Amino acid sequence: MRLRDLFKAVAVKRLSAVEADPKTSNQHEFKGVQVFRTTFGDAKRSFDAEFLYLADESEPVRGSGITTWYDAREHTPHRSAEFRLYFTATDASRMFRRGDVLIVALREDRSMLVVAAPPQSTVSRQLVWLFGLDEPTNQFKIEDLDDRGIDFVSRWVLDSIGVDSPPAEADPAELTRRFGNVFPSTREFAAFAREQCADADHLADPDGALVAWLDMEERLFRALERAVVATRIGEGFRDVGGRVDVDAFMAFSLSVHNRRKARAGFALENHLEFIFQQMELRYARGALTEATSKPDFLFPGQKEYRDDSFPVKRLAVLGAKATCKDRWRQVIGEADRIKHKHLLTLEPSITEAQTGEMQSRHVQLVLPRAVHLTYTSRQQEWLWTLADFVDHVKRQQR
Repeated sequence: MRLRDLFKAVAVKRLSAVEADPKTSNQHEFKGVQVFRTTFGDAKRSFDAEFLYLADESEPVRGSGITTWYDAREHTPHRSAEFRLYFTATDASRMFRRGDVLIVALREDRSMLVVAAPPQSTVSRQLVWLFGLDEPTNQFKIEDLDDRGIDFVSRWVLDSIGVDSPPAEADPAELTRRFGNVFPSTREFAAFAREQCADADHLADPDGALVAWLDMEERLFRALERAVVATRIGEGFRDVGGRVDVDAFMAFSLSVHNRRKARAGFALENHLEFIFQQMELRYARGALTEATSKPDFLFPGQKEYRDDSFPVKRLAVLGAKATCKDRWRQVIGEADRIKHKHLLTLEPSITEAQTGEMQSRHVQLVLPRAVHLTYTSRQQEWLWTLADFVDHVKRQQR
């Protein structure tokens, strides 16, 4: 799958006060839209639109509305055309602020995705990277999507904005024969995903293997989820009196959503644990350090950590967070004896400001090699790969 299979056109700009501040203007129109003329044409037209406001430290704000493309001088033919893009007010558009990065994407189904994020935020950097956009200015600039493919990293960003771009699913019949219409444990499912990746060499290339396993597990999970959910929906949701049980349906829907969110974190930890085992590293998963602190991985283990005579320089701690956001600070307080912490995440394009703060707080960021390319060249000089971290622990444990 390619990005242009999902979108016909993508444009970026920075919001002005007149576009974002209702105290300044109630026009609800985007400026600098002339470049859309080649895409939208000259006739008035409206688009169903999904509005989304993203910020690093808060939940996404969504809203459904309409955008309308029209010539404000349509009835004054003696004057040159002046095209505008009107948008309806939604909960998301009410969050717009001057200077925010705005991305307008026309989908293949002719609906529109309108996404805004604060400038210099991780989410805005991720979107600019995803679409290969130039630094946004006050005028829209359309990006030609060409044949840019969708890989594990770009799929991760698309998922964060609610765009479904799943890899080709596996055969659900094969999965239900093996697991039935139930989800196996996360450990069992991770092991099954690894079985399907015969070409992944985790000893020679742990970074590549980790990404391949995670990608495969996503394919398998989507297929099994589709089968399990379809079966449950087919059974219907009725109470003992035969009436439609809305509460039961809502509870089932919530369980599907929560399972999706929780699975990614467990999948990451399970595959990392397998690599550590295969590399013959000594470690403890979820060991207790101080009070109630339980780091994801402690090297070489809890016994050594609690032994004051054991050299600190031979201890290591690794937090594993599929998404980083502000959660990276949790790692700081998870092992007081160890000053320099390590954090492995899958999140692309974290800002230089945030990685700079990580450095100042003695947190070393670890990323699969494929994710490094989403960071600036200056950041890449500091980042570690998973292979780097494994070699570091190997040296400690010799």
